[in-house]
Formats: sequence, C-alpha cells, structure tokens
Amino acid sequence: MIAYMTANEAAEKWNISHRRVLTLCKENRITDVAMLGNMWIIPINAQKPEDARSREYAESKEKVVKPFLKWAGGKGQLIKEIEQYYPFDDEHITKYAEPFVGGGAVLFDILSKYTLKEVYISDINAELINTYHIIRNNIDALIKTLYNMQNEFIPLDTVARKAYYIEKRDRFNNLKDNEKENINVEKAALMIFLNKTCFNGLFRVNRKGFFNVPMGAYKNPMICDENNLRAVSEKLQRVSIVCGDYKKSADFIDKNTFVYFDPPYRPITGTASFTAYTENLFDDNEQIELARFVNDMRKKGAKILLSNSDPKNTNTKDAFFDNIYSEYNIKRVEATRMINCQAQARGKIKELLICNFKGGEKA
Repeated sequence: MIAYMTANEAAEKWNISHRRVLTLCKENRITDVAMLGNMWIIPINAQKPEDARSREYAESKEKVVKPFLKWAGGKGQLIKEIEQYYPFDDEHITKYAEPFVGGGAVLFDILSKYTLKEVYISDINAELINTYHIIRNNIDALIKTLYNMQNEFIPLDTVARKAYYIEKRDRFNNLKDNEKENINVEKAALMIFLNKTCFNGLFRVNRKGFFNVPMGAYKNPMICDENNLRAVSEKLQRVSIVCGDYKKSADFIDKNTFVYFDPPYRPITGTASFTAYTENLFDDNEQIELARFVNDMRKKGAKILLSNSDPKNTNTKDAFFDNIYSEYNIKRVEATRMINCQAQARGKIKELLICNFKGGEKA
C-alpha cells in the first residue's frame, strides 16, 4: 500500500511553498499524485520535480552581483525581509519592475537569483540612469576611465585629494545636461568616483540640481570594482532601463509582474529634511498620488511590494500610510539608519513593508 502525505507536508519536505506544490499537482508533474475529496495527496516517496528556475539559481550563484553605488535608503540591510515577499514560486510571475531603482539592492538580489522573462527599472535621476546605461552598454570605456581616476586620486595627500575631488565634482555638475556619448561615459565614471569618495557615500543635490556633497575621509577607497561592474553589466543586458518617473512603468506592469516601489521616504519628524536625490521633492501629495497609482497597478493584477518610513517612530498617532494603504497588508520591520550627518541619529528605526498579496488576505 502506498503511503501518502499532504501538500503542506510535501511543501515542508521539499522546502517550497504550499502554493507551488498545488501547482505541481494540478500540472500532474508528481508521479501518482491523487485527489482525496478536495485535497491533493502525494506519495510519501515522491521525488520533488525539477524546477528550471531552481536550476537557473544554482547556475547563477557564482555570478552574484551587488549595487555599484552606496545609496541613501538602500535596501541591502532589509533584503532578508524583502526576499520573503518574492512571488517567483508562482510560475505566472515572469516579470519584475522597480520604478524607483536607486542603488538597486533588490534588483541585483533578484537578478542574482532568478532568470525572468522581462525586467524594467526606472528612476527620475538622469545621472543615475545614465550610469546604468553606460555600465550595460559601454563597460570597457567606463572601467578604463575609472582606473585612470583611481590611479590619479589614491597616491595624493589629503589636501591634493580635496582639490582633485572638487575639480571632479565641478566637472560632473558642468556635464549634467550634456548627452554626447563620450561625455556620458565620463559622467558615469564621475558619478561612481564621487559616490566612492564623498562624505558617507551620499548622493544629494541642491534645488538647482547640482551635486554638493563634500569629500569623505577614506584612506583607500575602491573606485573601480571591476569584477562587480562587469558582473552588473552582464546582468543588465536584458533589462529595460528608463529615465523618468514611476508612472512610465504603467505600460510594462501587468498581471504577470512583481513590482517593488521604493519611493523617497516621508520624513519621520517635522524638522527632518528630505535628502534630495533630484531637485524635485516628494511631499505628502506625491505620496498620495503614488498610492493611487499603486492601486491602479493592483487592479491590473500585479503583485506589489512598497517600502516607506514609519511615522509612528516619532508619533504613534500618525497613521498616514495606514490610511492611504488601508486595503493592503502592512508590516513594520526594524532597520538601521546608516546615513545621517549626526552620529547619534543613526540607529534602529521601524520601516514599513506594504503589499497586496502576502498570505492572500487582501490580494
């Protein structure tokens, strides 16, 4: 007599989701699977069916890529929380969109683990998107330029480094509106150079759009991380890279898409100032408009995850996000604020992960 196990028991045994087991049963990919009433039963000695995506993951482990920039609000420290929401065990989710890509911590984690049909990223920061384009399309010229800067900068003393840094910062600001190809390579190299050598790796511009961060105090910064840059270039080859606001992603997003929104965070205190990545600020009206857009994408059937600050860190009565995302699942997770001009202001705070599908309660 054949001994059977339930779908839940198979999921635990094979270390996959219950939903994935049900899909395998429905597709008759498990030998001798059967229905008992309205429940699937699976032979206890059945082998886990081979999954092409698992094979792709195993093949890609040696090509793990990481962000090429340090980015304020970057999600590297929250990857373990965020990856719990990846819905790629659902074979219908074959696309990924990240309309506020920033430093791309989540993007590169996903590209390191999965091979998807289509990937779309965008950001309103033109210099950032130019850097993504150059890494994808002209990696050799970029690496050559970065090595030149690294070899010039590293041997200098502090005074000479500061003068070199200011010269490169001024050059970067002067090139902002120039779109010639050779200039774009130089802009991308300058973007990376400034990020690796500026104070706290912070990208900040004034209201005129000029980068204005002073030099940091690094003894031996790695300005050209060639191995990672080449790995990033390879991963970006099939990624659609768009300069523009999040609304441009509407035509890409559909029921087969997982979307991660990581907008500029709402300040958690009345006196906190927004760290400007562009000269365009993102106020409460913008947050509300984004929530409307997110709702429209939800109606398309997309699986959505969004992150933001938690106002309740400083005001337990501030339910701003609880209100505008009242139909979504909201989880409060602990994060460390790594970039702040005051050391005492760095520490553990709560951030929000907002989604429309975890557990399926309000999908």
